[in-house]
Amino acid sequence: MLLSKDFLFGFATAAYQIEGSPAADNRTPSVWDTFTHDTQAHHIADNSSGDEATDHYKLWKEDIQLIKSYGANAYRFSVSWSRIIDFTGGAASNSDAQGQSQRDPPNKAGIQFYRNLIEELVKEGIAPCLTLFHWDSPQVLEDREFGDLVKHWITLNEPWCYASLGYGYGVHAPGRSSDRAKSPKGDSALEPYIVGHNLILAHAYAAKAYREEFAPTQGGTIGVTLDSVSYIPYDDTPESKAAAQRAYDARTGWFADPIYKGHYPASLHSVSNNALPSFTEEELAVVKGSSDFFGLNTYTSNLVRDGGSDPLNGKTKTTFVRPDGTELGMKSHVPWLQSYPEGFRLLLNYLWKTYQKPIFVTENGFPVKNENSIQPIEEAVHDTDRIEYFRGYTNALLEAVNKDGVDVRSYFAWSLLDNFEWADGYKTRFGVTYVDYKTMKRYPKDSVWFLKEWFEKHSSAH
Repeated sequence: MLLSKDFLFGFATAAYQIEGSPAADNRTPSVWDTFTHDTQAHHIADNSSGDEATDHYKLWKEDIQLIKSYGANAYRFSVSWSRIIDFTGGAASNSDAQGQSQRDPPNKAGIQFYRNLIEELVKEGIAPCLTLFHWDSPQVLEDREFGDLVKHWITLNEPWCYASLGYGYGVHAPGRSSDRAKSPKGDSALEPYIVGHNLILAHAYAAKAYREEFAPTQGGTIGVTLDSVSYIPYDDTPESKAAAQRAYDARTGWFADPIYKGHYPASLHSVSNNALPSFTEEELAVVKGSSDFFGLNTYTSNLVRDGGSDPLNGKTKTTFVRPDGTELGMKSHVPWLQSYPEGFRLLLNYLWKTYQKPIFVTENGFPVKNENSIQPIEEAVHDTDRIEYFRGYTNALLEAVNKDGVDVRSYFAWSLLDNFEWADGYKTRFGVTYVDYKTMKRYPKDSVWFLKEWFEKHSSAH
């Protein structure tokens, strides 16, 4: 079974999770700097931050050589808005003589860092795939600075997570929630939907600007990356089947339906208690069709049945346990992720049939149970459970493409490096490269050689 000649294979990262150097070259704090440094609130499992992360800001050339040695032809990364925009002037300096608000100027040193990174990737034959917003804080600049080299653009990464985890559950920055034990401010019933609505608009107008101003001469594509679980009915009852669809609507359809179909899912209006804002006709004309592809981050599957009170989960109950008491698959280090390759194939088919857009798998990976405590490092790199996960999921992708006719055009493993895993801090490792956080030395794990061999075997370009 083969992949297309232009299939993108590589690894994914995010700026805050790997870069470190939070004050270098005029960088200013992001919401995640503020969130992680609020140590009294204990937002992060190990009270850590991304201040050092994996020191990628200093070690980026070494990391590019790793990517090259891993046989990748593409690399997905994000830019930090706190690094590319100069926010040091303050509000007073951002007004003209008439008091009108002005854009903050670019931070040339930060832009040069990404320019150097991108040029090095291109020199090594690795296609840069750039995410504009991976949970830092946005504006519009990259297309002008990097568009001559970057042909694959992603506007937003996982808007459901940003809206729900940041403004509903309060477990991600900026940590707003109705739960006053977590946050003094916030409205979990309303704010996620307002944030989500504006994220959709931000994506759509960014895509419009790129298509009109840059794509005609630069020839790139632009789209959004959404996260999705594979939602499988718990049993064959109509109630479980309806619940599985409702779960899709609340997670994926919330953003995908407006972008690809031009409207919110019908079930989401009732589940949200009509908290969804409305699009104007002018806005809908920009939103519908604003993504050239379906960017997909996916890790696991859930069995779904009716019940539950959480609107952000479609008012459903989800589990890994089948009616007969057996579990879906291999357990990982985090409670929300079990391996189930069959679910990945089902998900790819569902998205292809529902939205009829080429699918770019932009994240997929597995944290080995207790990997952080495995010593010595020479033992930790033998990550057999991660290999088993990748073997199942890459085979499911091949079957979806070759047997089911699904148009899948990329596979990016999460992640290139062990890194700062948001609320988990450094306790959870997803990387195909082991990072010794004391020395920042990198050690390739066995799983990366499995992935390299898989791509070499199945790429029709070889």
